[in-house]
Amino acid sequence: MNANARISLLIALSLLIAAACPFFGLTVISPSSLLVPDHPDAEVFWRLRLPRAAAAFLAGAGLSLGGMLFQALFRNPLATPFTLGVSSGASLGASVYFWLGGISLIRAGSLGPLFSSLLGAFLSMFLVWSITRSRGGLQTAVMLLAGVVINFFFSSLVLFVQYLSDAHDSLRIMHWLMGSLAALETARLADLGFVVIMGAVFVMSLAPQVDLLTAGEELAASRGVRLVTIKLEIFVAASVMVGTVVSLAGPIGFVGLMVPHACRMMLGWNHRRLTPAAFFAGGAFLALCDLASRLVLAPAEIPIGIVTALLGGPFFLWILFRTNSAGDLF
Repeated sequence: MNANARISLLIALSLLIAAACPFFGLTVISPSSLLVPDHPDAEVFWRLRLPRAAAAFLAGAGLSLGGMLFQALFRNPLATPFTLGVSSGASLGASVYFWLGGISLIRAGSLGPLFSSLLGAFLSMFLVWSITRSRGGLQTAVMLLAGVVINFFFSSLVLFVQYLSDAHDSLRIMHWLMGSLAALETARLADLGFVVIMGAVFVMSLAPQVDLLTAGEELAASRGVRLVTIKLEIFVAASVMVGTVVSLAGPIGFVGLMVPHACRMMLGWNHRRLTPAAFFAGGAFLALCDLASRLVLAPAEIPIGIVTALLGGPFFLWILFRTNSAGDLF
């Protein structure tokens, strides 16, 4: 089976999974009930399950694309959206917003956490970028180390904010840090969809340059790629997508590690193929994880971040054990 056939099959399977997930829950909804006016199952499907499945799909797509971009930037399949502190920065922004009781510089109602998280993500990005530039050039090794430092520092600040909060806000921050799609408002789907879809289109336009960057910086520079510009564009695109997802669903981990890695094993490093594959596979994967979070302990619900972490830990170890003596993962 050639690469185009594999991509088509992957996209079709992902769409099928995403379309099937809203029908399952505490009760299985029959497709025929959707055609009956004012049927209770139809109300549950259209008002609750379908918007949540769509949010899971878009969030998974955004996290997967963010992981793919960071892995291309570092030429390392172990890189994730957490690597450069973007997720921890967005988490800090949202935590401060909750700690202040919804008092934000931008009084935008339910948009407050979105703006606060994006502000935290951009602050993290600015600090990592400034530290890297201060060392001269834009070396990926320096950027990685700066990202690790910022990630730990912002994570510590999140814990400090939680410690300063009262019982109600502290519990709210704790639940949000676990990652959940339960409280995501339908009105925010448009924001999430716009950012993720526009991000995917932008990444597709960068695909040839990203391919050259992953082949080596010297080769990319010899072919006319402006290294500083392309790295900044990758950095910003991934940060915006990941920051938006984190602001609405919390810091859901490991999606950006597992899905791009699995897609790359199947399709290689060609980003014209890898981008749509990561988009649809990431969406279907998180939709399945959200379904599992609703069913495993039903009627109770497991935070989706716990589900992805339980899957991501063994996956990460599997990747490490596949590393050969030269340190190559492929």
